[in-house]
Amino acid sequence: MKKCFLVLGVAIFLFTGCSNNGSTKSDTNSADTTSASTKGAAAITFKEGTYDFGKIKDGEKVSHDFVFENTGEAPLIILNATATCGCTVPEWPKEPIAVGGTAKITVVFDSAGKVGLQDKVVTILANTVPNTTQIHLIGEVTQ
Repeated sequence: MKKCFLVLGVAIFLFTGCSNNGSTKSDTNSADTTSASTKGAAAITFKEGTYDFGKIKDGEKVSHDFVFENTGEAPLIILNATATCGCTVPEWPKEPIAVGGTAKITVVFDSAGKVGLQDKVVTILANTVPNTTQIHLIGEVTQ
């Protein structure tokens, strides 16, 4: 009996949760909401979001500086930067970046044992909207 009430409760929740009660938002309204939520926030703008290191031999290391600017309205604070695997190591500034200020994230990729096409993703967590941004190191490792 309890299962029936539980299933019935979930079904009612799902049906009522999907209802919009006849109200609709135009694209203009949702765009206004988005821009309102970014007002006063920091923003990170990279000069390049992807760096193609071309072809390298297995075991070589690649290092690249991803230069960015705080194009927002508040100091930019990078909380963390993580890579998709241990072969890629990002270093980021720990101090706030002033509005209009520039800085860099240095990414080092160790290609040992990584033969083939590579797309190493670094995810940056910051006080931006949205709060994550990704940059990429791409290329090919040959033997």
